[in-house]
Amino acid sequence: MRGRTWVVLGLAPLAGVLGFAAWKSSAVARELVDPPFYRAQPLARVEGTYRELAQGQDGDPGGTWASEEVGGLQLWHFRRPRTSPGVVLLLHGFGDDRWGTSPALKWFPGLDAAIFTYRRRDDAMRQGGPVPPVTFGVEESKDVIRIVHHLEARGLPRNRILLLGRSLGASVGLLALAELEREGRGPLAGIIWEGAPAGSRSFAERLVRGPEDRAWHVLAPSIGAAAAFAAGRLGGYAPGQTDLLQRTAGLRFATPSLCFLATQDRLAPPGVQRALAARFRQGQVIEVNTWHLHCAEALGPAYTGAIQTAVQAWFPGTERGPAGPRPMR
Repeated sequence: MRGRTWVVLGLAPLAGVLGFAAWKSSAVARELVDPPFYRAQPLARVEGTYRELAQGQDGDPGGTWASEEVGGLQLWHFRRPRTSPGVVLLLHGFGDDRWGTSPALKWFPGLDAAIFTYRRRDDAMRQGGPVPPVTFGVEESKDVIRIVHHLEARGLPRNRILLLGRSLGASVGLLALAELEREGRGPLAGIIWEGAPAGSRSFAERLVRGPEDRAWHVLAPSIGAAAAFAAGRLGGYAPGQTDLLQRTAGLRFATPSLCFLATQDRLAPPGVQRALAARFRQGQVIEVNTWHLHCAEALGPAYTGAIQTAVQAWFPGTERGPAGPRPMR
């Protein structure tokens, strides 16, 4: 009897560790497919923001909004008062939507803009119906490709379409760009990206680690792998489909790139960012000693200046604009 007691006591810590790992992986998996901090904003607030953007301020010329249905998506167009040489397609991040990233159009005063919410999750949430899961770029990148093809069908050449993505928006943009370039129909005007998570497994592991290293983080790789697998089951995709290095293997992007790289980023590994940036034939990497999505804050006006310098190179004749706001995420 005494021997059994010692065995039970000896196994108790292991059982506790396994129980914690199972609970943590389940929690992270749920966060990957349905970010708990995201709530769709009331339409009245979204419309108010869009009215303000249309009016223009701080030197921004403003513009006119219009929307249309494209393959089950709601695409919003923002047209400038004067003829534009191209369009910037704004790609929102993890736990965000078209409202949260729309102020970024002020970084592009000489370009029209287009924006939509992946999988129309915001409208589904407002209507109280089933909300499509986040698939960490797998289905979201297909939405981007669909929109690019739609813009082309309307007469806009792809070399006049610019992608802007931050955080998951950067991953989505890179995944979409890889497939668009594999079509063999030429490059886009450019892509501006920051803080692209390497994939769902990498991101899950980093969610487990959080902002500071702790002793129990030796469990993070296995918990992250289990969470990514579970999230894939919930979202209907394989974790490998989200792996940026794997999905862009063998490519030398013809589309020019501007990458803002936070050297202290704990969610998007800097080494992976550098490897991805090296796959562009023409590209600039601006490294900033800061953390995830804080390059704009750290650089100040130089952040906007770098964007507008790139836009002038890719769209000759466009105007430089005001500093503009930072997107929410």
